[in-house]
Amino acid sequence: MPAAVDGLSFEQAMAALDATVRRLDSGELPLDQALAAFEEGVRLQARCQELLDQAEQRIIELSPSAEEQG
Repeated sequence: MPAAVDGLSFEQAMAALDATVRRLDSGELPLDQALAAFEEGVRLQARCQELLDQAEQRIIELSPSAEEQG
């Protein structure tokens, strides 16, 4: 993942992804720019998923297991 995307927080990546989707939805981008925007969107989506996976793992690690509760 490129460093520019890799350093983004979840909120920053989501905002950038939203802006990218709006640019693509406008239908006004030439093909080469639309393709570049799509690639950027894929990277941003991957960053968001990575951060969500990390958050989920932290929650699992911090939560008591069902065996400990019962």
